[in-house]
Amino acid sequence: MRRKVLATLVATVCAGGVFASVDSLANGSKPFVFFFFPIDGSADPADWDPTAPWKIPFGYQQKLVSGEASLNIYPNGVDDLHDMNTVNETGPQAGRFLYRTHEVGSNGAVSVVDLATGATKVLVQDPSYRRLDGIRWTPWGTILFAEETTGGHLFEAFLDPNDRTKAQQVLDHASLGRLAHEGIEVGPQGEVYVIDEFRGRSERDPPDGNTCNGALPCGGGIYKFVPAVYGDLSIGNLYALKVTGPDGTGQGEWVGPIDPVNARASGSAFGAESYERPEDLEIIGKTLYAAITEGSKDVDGELYDGRVLAIDLESLAVTDFVKAGVNVPVEIGSPGQPDYQTGFDSVDNLATSPDGRLLMVEDNDSSDIWFASTRTNEFGASRAVDLFASLTDPDAEGTGIYFNPKTPETLYVNVQHSAAPDGDGTWAISRKRPNHWPKGD
Repeated sequence: MRRKVLATLVATVCAGGVFASVDSLANGSKPFVFFFFPIDGSADPADWDPTAPWKIPFGYQQKLVSGEASLNIYPNGVDDLHDMNTVNETGPQAGRFLYRTHEVGSNGAVSVVDLATGATKVLVQDPSYRRLDGIRWTPWGTILFAEETTGGHLFEAFLDPNDRTKAQQVLDHASLGRLAHEGIEVGPQGEVYVIDEFRGRSERDPPDGNTCNGALPCGGGIYKFVPAVYGDLSIGNLYALKVTGPDGTGQGEWVGPIDPVNARASGSAFGAESYERPEDLEIIGKTLYAAITEGSKDVDGELYDGRVLAIDLESLAVTDFVKAGVNVPVEIGSPGQPDYQTGFDSVDNLATSPDGRLLMVEDNDSSDIWFASTRTNEFGASRAVDLFASLTDPDAEGTGIYFNPKTPETLYVNVQHSAAPDGDGTWAISRKRPNHWPKGD
């Protein structure tokens, strides 16, 4: 009986267009509807099970794809800090190889998992790599990855066309800015959007010298690189987003070109908008979404517990798309406390769901995963924000949410800083097949 009810609900939701916020995916096929019943609240760490760390909806299952037991890059109890994910989205054997950054302080690495065989290996590693974070597959068949440090580098890995688990060359693209890189997104014309994970309204004088001479605001912006030639990131111009309006919303414009070597100060000199710790970017349709993590309210000048901005890439109108107290609850207290209230706090990474919604994961206790419809009200805020999953691991955060375009029924998400020894790794959350569902009355 339960199967029939669920099938009827899915059909009804699809027909009504509640979740189908885009008419098709990039390849022109009909979207895969990722239907779920929202969970009842954030996870309690008391319920932690290292073999199943995610609290997930009815009808879903989770499994470890690859952890430190299969590839322990940093032994002797050092966390591997699996961070962000992507796959080879185009070209030969598209979707087969999962690439992950590892956010360690030095000797950083990018690893690769063969999803067909489970084999895992290091793709690239260098003693100079520090806090590798963002990663993105490009339409021209390379991998962009970057450092989160305040004057971080952005790299491009060129893969062996006959073996996608080998890198032939890695280039350092200073043209995309020396910034605290995390989010990377590639637009339809080959332009590359990046952010500066810096507290631009309150943070002064980072140790790498990429400063604004003590002035505030400084950095913490959103940037666009326009290459001179499509697919060639060595030459082009870098611009910063300036916004006229309250609290970084209103009418935007790209200003510059700015100096990429001192992008933080140069962008600010052009009047670019400064945010408090922008972390990730995601394009859905003609909208660029930006996660502004902020942090705990009323601490270090924070204004709120994080938000997601929507930037219309045609009009450059900037609006608050998801914000606690507006279209999602405010989080109160901590999981497990008597008066705890599940809410939206410290949003970190973004992804696109197979049916065109925006997926968001938090960098905080319980590390919730939310889905937001791209249908908006008159103020530009999402009309539906639903809680999908929550992490029970008491010391960890979820990172790198990602849907493989070739397997849209599966969400990949990393766990880093796990309380379990050598417990960092990549997990897959997917719908159970009907014969796995419990029998109803």
